[in-house]
Amino acid sequence: MDLPVNAEPATALAATICREIARRRTFAIISHPDAGKTTLTERILRAGGAIQLAGNVRAKGERRRTRSDWMGIERDRGISVVTSVMTFEYGGCIFNLLDTPGHEDFSEDTYRTLTAVDSAVMVIDAAKGIEDRTRKLFEICRLRDIPIVTFINKMDREAQDPFTLLDEISSALALDTAPATWPVGRAANFVGTYDLRSRSLHVPTPLEQSDPRMVQLGEDLELAEAALPEFDRDSFNAGHLTPVFFGSAMKEIGVTDLLDALVAFGPPPRDQATESRVVRADETGLTALVFKIQANMDPNHRDRMAFARICSGRLERGMRLKHVRIGKQFALHTPQFFFARDRQLAEEAFAGDVVGIPNHGTLRIGDTLTEGEDLRFTGVPYFAPEILRRVRLDDAMKAKKLRQALTELAEEGVVQLFRPQDGAPPIVGVVGTLQLDVLQARLGGEYGVAIGFESTPFSLARWVTGDRTKLDLFAAANRSAMADDIDGDPVLLASSAFMMRRTTEMNPDLAFHDIKQIGVETR
Repeated sequence: MDLPVNAEPATALAATICREIARRRTFAIISHPDAGKTTLTERILRAGGAIQLAGNVRAKGERRRTRSDWMGIERDRGISVVTSVMTFEYGGCIFNLLDTPGHEDFSEDTYRTLTAVDSAVMVIDAAKGIEDRTRKLFEICRLRDIPIVTFINKMDREAQDPFTLLDEISSALALDTAPATWPVGRAANFVGTYDLRSRSLHVPTPLEQSDPRMVQLGEDLELAEAALPEFDRDSFNAGHLTPVFFGSAMKEIGVTDLLDALVAFGPPPRDQATESRVVRADETGLTALVFKIQANMDPNHRDRMAFARICSGRLERGMRLKHVRIGKQFALHTPQFFFARDRQLAEEAFAGDVVGIPNHGTLRIGDTLTEGEDLRFTGVPYFAPEILRRVRLDDAMKAKKLRQALTELAEEGVVQLFRPQDGAPPIVGVVGTLQLDVLQARLGGEYGVAIGFESTPFSLARWVTGDRTKLDLFAAANRSAMADDIDGDPVLLASSAFMMRRTTEMNPDLAFHDIKQIGVETR
């Protein structure tokens, strides 16, 4: 029988998929703010040949700005507030690098991003060691069994002793540490690294054996090899052990060590859980998970981009997929690869790749795309917000525009949106106050809507589930404290933890949730 044009025999397709996914390395960079995460991202991109001149987060005036921080508020404040996606090739591998927000106010975006990666690079400040935000991000990785590679940054400054840093990682995170490289010199005398796996010295100019730095290196290596475990790939893949690299992102020392290691033993695309089964990365049928929405990346075109992780199969431009949530066909006319704000058409993509899909509100965070099978990927949650504010519109003529803007930004995950059932003005929920600044800046800059915020009598929000009749009776009795979220699911707003406990005790037939699974209907 003749095959259709462009068709590929099943065995050949399976072989192609296996070959391609073995080349994929999809990882996130996580850290406490100011540990040097975005600077490391820039240096990785430069080492990978993706850019010619790496930016500096603190660049002044006309100096080069970072490519991964593209939003205005990011450039103004020198922080990352959205996840950037960058695809590049290095060492025969295709890298999909996700630069996550370091600030704790954007933890929800980071959490969802970690559903789309196969490993994480944890950046630690050599002077400060393990910080609170680092610990929280690590716990998220541990919940997902994500293998972690550690990069101890800023070794060119005054830093803690390497053994002290390794011991802190081990004790604070309950994680075995296996040094993959070792610093040559300290602070101002830091010149390079020694690779423990290849037994090679990575320094710009040879050093005499009598050099104090070489003498110190010899003593350290003797102690390290006696006291610390060797790298074990199985233990690393299971998330029990982290290989540790030393370096300075600013001076571009140790960056290629890190990339070479990800090529050598970085985990390829892993299997992904759905509500009904586990999807293997080497399956021929295409499945994809939407883990992020970004609106207005190009202000000139008012675009809306869904970031999707390919979980299995091969994506080809022009193919039609099933949008599982709404049960309709979805055409992939212009899937795109990203380099922060820059982009190019993706003619094909494989498991592990992250592609952008332009759409006009059809796709939401947590959506699943397949070639026909009814699947819902799990592990993409909303968390109950910690701060609730009522939105005050300065110009009543822009009420309709505000409704549209809030809906789009809520679908994007910038804030959570609650519409009170009694018709009161909308309430936004956030983890931290910086999210409110971002919302205000984006509404003004991208939509031309000036807003302010007012306090509310509410401090807690909980999703309510239960028997429909009892839920309707409860909502009618508590109408002034009930709201609908972006999906239309009922939410109870409470004035205090005491009132929430009391309401819970008085309504044993209903359930009150502080986490909502995205993409799963509330019942």
